[in-house]
Amino acid sequence: MPQPSARNHRNNPYFFDEMFVRGKRTAAGVIWRFRTEVMVLMTGTAGVWELAKAVTAAWLMVIFILTGTAVTVVPQARRFITRRAWCVLSRHRIQKVCFETRMHTRSGRLPLVLRIHPTQVGERAVIWCRAGICAADFEAHTPEIAAACYARQARVEGHKRWAQLLYLDIVRRDTLAAHHFIPSGLAGTPPRWRKAS
Repeated sequence: MPQPSARNHRNNPYFFDEMFVRGKRTAAGVIWRFRTEVMVLMTGTAGVWELAKAVTAAWLMVIFILTGTAVTVVPQARRFITRRAWCVLSRHRIQKVCFETRMHTRSGRLPLVLRIHPTQVGERAVIWCRAGICAADFEAHTPEIAAACYARQARVEGHKRWAQLLYLDIVRRDTLAAHHFIPSGLAGTPPRWRKAS
């Protein structure tokens, strides 16, 4: 009887890795990747359902209009929602750029975006690199990451204690740039040589 080969796929010691790769193409994998959107949809639906039971349809429309107006008019609420939306979009774009630039394991497992939160200049993501991926791979692909996330630039910083963790800063705006352009008063005056003639 032939001895089992380590190269034979039926004798794969990494059975759970293959199971997780197959799982990301299932409904559970899709729900996990879109967990933020699913939670917002479920919470919003439950809130509307409970509100519809408590008030009439006319008051429900008034509440929606006032809430929508408050979200668009109040700068703090608008800023909060916009920054959270950019975080969700950036998480999906980071996963997509990791897939497209082949920053994944041989079995197809992508790095995990453990946490992403807004900063003053954009977003900061904490990424867990799986075996076979390191911070240098991300540093080599910073232009692609910046382009995928619709940002100015991307910066990679390795964790000081654990090599499998890294910080990815997505820079969208420069806080040190001038916010108001002040035109020069000399631009409207005619040149001196015109007055002499």
